[in-house]
Amino acid sequence: MDIIQQTRELGKLIQKDERYIAYFNAREKNDNDPELQKLISEFNMKRLDLNNEMSKDEKDAEKLKELDNTIKELYGNIMANENMNTFTAVKNEMDSLLSQINNIITMSANGEDPETCVASSGCSGSCSSCSGCH
Repeated sequence: MDIIQQTRELGKLIQKDERYIAYFNAREKNDNDPELQKLISEFNMKRLDLNNEMSKDEKDAEKLKELDNTIKELYGNIMANENMNTFTAVKNEMDSLLSQINNIITMSANGEDPETCVASSGCSGSCSSCSGCH
């Protein structure tokens, strides 16, 4: 079996992992939550309004403040949604799993023993061995 096929097998294993299943289910709940989708849509529209107002030569400071407050309120409401809370928690777990997998692959490609390399926690300051900031 070549390396690409083995990677596909890893993909299948990831999709069987409880963290992936929880993430997938939470994402579906978010997608099917009409109140949450309404809040997200309103948030995105207000963000566009804010960007448009900020790009004007003559900015209306009062309107900018009002839009900023509205965006903060909408964001708070989105993050207070039970489905979004669950999604955020399981997404963090899924991101952690993927980061661990990526670190092992990267460290192995850099010559380290795949059986003993462990993902470091925290930033070492070197972006060359990093899977990205979170």
